[in-house]
Amino acid sequence: MGLIVTLIVGGIAGWLTGLLMKGGGYGLIGNIILGVIGGIVGGWIGSLITGADLVNGFNLTSILVSVLGAALVVFIARLIRRA
Repeated sequence: MGLIVTLIVGGIAGWLTGLLMKGGGYGLIGNIILGVIGGIVGGWIGSLITGADLVNGFNLTSILVSVLGAALVVFIARLIRRA
C-alpha cells in the first residue's frame, strides 16, 4: 500500500475508532497514527485467521480491518493504563 493511501486509510480508521470508542477523537495526527497501527494489528490478525492480506489498498475491507485493529489497540491501552 502506498504511503498516501496508508495515511488516508489510517486517518479514516482512526477517526472512526475515535467515534466508536468512548472518549472522542484523538486529533488529526493521533487518528492517523492510531489507524496505521490498527491497520498493522488488524492486518496481522486477519492474515493469521484467513491467510489473506486484508489491508491492501483503499477499500472498505482495509478500512474495516484497520478500525477493528485500532479498537483493539485502544482497548488494550486502556486496560494497561488502568492497571
